[in-house]
Amino acid sequence: MDEELQLFLDDCKERMNGSVKHLENELTKIRAGKASPSMLDGIFIDFYGVRTPLAQASTLHTPDPKTLIIQPWDRNMIDPIEKAIMAANIGMTPVNNGEVIRLVVPALTEERRRDLVKKVKNEGENARVAIRNIRRETNDEIKKLKKDGLSEDTAKNSETEVQKMTDDYIKKVDLVLEKKEQEIMKI
Repeated sequence: MDEELQLFLDDCKERMNGSVKHLENELTKIRAGKASPSMLDGIFIDFYGVRTPLAQASTLHTPDPKTLIIQPWDRNMIDPIEKAIMAANIGMTPVNNGEVIRLVVPALTEERRRDLVKKVKNEGENARVAIRNIRRETNDEIKKLKKDGLSEDTAKNSETEVQKMTDDYIKKVDLVLEKKEQEIMKI
């Protein structure tokens, strides 16, 4: 019984940690006026009939904080890459010189910064909701174990531990959000 309870608690911790990691991953896609290859993570191209992530069909690098350079492994892929970037609507227009594609990251306006902060807060709220759902599911499992013979004290202590984990992970979410908001609002 105790082993099963420990499995639920470990799973809870792992899933809450996964929610924080997912949030961090989603926030890397929100640009803060600084070029980053991760800005192109969601873009896929048709690489000889196979839907392929852009990063697996080219080399991505940032020579300076405002420029992204995409160097396709095959020059014939320049047009499909350019079309995929335009279709992704990431707010940047590709400039093609026949060998590489340049993306210049435009400076963010105050209004755009505020919109990005709203988007960041929305992502943060999604992470908090996910963590709370994990707490609820774990508490439900503890209640099932209690019906199957787990002592009331152990169940209560476990629920307290789950609540403490929830509070800790929500604090981590808040720290990640605060850091990203400062990054976005910094001029």
